[in-house]
Amino acid sequence: MLNPKDIYETFKEEKIDFFTGVPDSLLKDICAYITDNTPKENNIIAANEGNAIGIATGYHLATNKVALVYMQNSGLGNTINPLISLADKKVYSIPMLLMIGWRGEPGKKDEPQHMKQGEVTKEILETVGIKYDILSDDIHKARDQIKKANKITIEEQVPYALIIKKDLFEEYKLKNKVKSSNEMKREEALEYILKNLNSNEIIVSTTGKTSREVYEIREKYNQNHEKDFLTVGSMGHTSSIALGINLANNERKIVCIDGDGSFIMHMGAIAIIAQNAKKNFKYIIINNGSHESVGAQPTVGFDIDIPAISKAVGFKNVYSVDTLDKLNEKFNDFINNEKNSVLEIKVKIGAREDLGRPKTTPIENKELFKNYIINK
Repeated sequence: MLNPKDIYETFKEEKIDFFTGVPDSLLKDICAYITDNTPKENNIIAANEGNAIGIATGYHLATNKVALVYMQNSGLGNTINPLISLADKKVYSIPMLLMIGWRGEPGKKDEPQHMKQGEVTKEILETVGIKYDILSDDIHKARDQIKKANKITIEEQVPYALIIKKDLFEEYKLKNKVKSSNEMKREEALEYILKNLNSNEIIVSTTGKTSREVYEIREKYNQNHEKDFLTVGSMGHTSSIALGINLANNERKIVCIDGDGSFIMHMGAIAIIAQNAKKNFKYIIINNGSHESVGAQPTVGFDIDIPAISKAVGFKNVYSVDTLDKLNEKFNDFINNEKNSVLEIKVKIGAREDLGRPKTTPIENKELFKNYIINK
């Protein structure tokens, strides 16, 4: 295993001191070390991975230096356009290092949403012409690989990728954690929501711990799962899935339960939703100011005004709460008013250590959910 400090110091030796990207569970230890040891202005947690490629490009143009972009391999899709049409050698020829967590590595057990991405990660890089190396767990070899990667990216003026396997880094606990005075945990808010809905709402919940908690709350109360679409992948697209359902459904309320990281990742979607959603669209954003599911790196969730953004793009009724009492006070009006609405719930970081995962497959979830919508 590699000590995050050793790898960070290798980057510094190679004059790589600017970092940007989207956190990943496989990179949580090195990302935590970067966060704790890099000035905030030199470590930008981007809205999405394509955003990070743009930031790295701008940094190079202003300094002639190489930036490092970190991401989970599921985020490769967000990078394809700027990598090909901006950074590619046939366009602007921008050097940068990519550090990519290899979720779904063939032969390794992982969640279903990562399996296909794991199979095609190397193929994607090869298809778009990006050279890569799989970082060794031997520090001497790893240092040589980083030096080689940096040499190639500078000499050839191209992006170069370092692929990171599971459990490559030694544990490092983030010290600069998101601080908030919020009382509720996300699971408390979710339990309140599910207990206080009416009988026929359709739920679309976001990726990560949110959908896992929705599933476990249903199990806790011996409820079935037919009303819930658990978005296990495609981070940032939960609200768009919910809009598609809403546009085809005139009767049942659509309750989209999103997180701040997912909301921010493709924030443009909210403008399209506000202008097209029917009056029975109810959008809940649970904001804990962090990418909790992948290491608790901060988002800008607590620094932006989500209610003001929602109003500006056209949502009719907007609410924000930060305690269970306030949630209880506002929820009935939010869920039962006859206009499309947004409810921001500010919570603190934290999840049960024994939090499980859905026992049904995504296909089983899909078929159960479709049957509920179409046939009931």
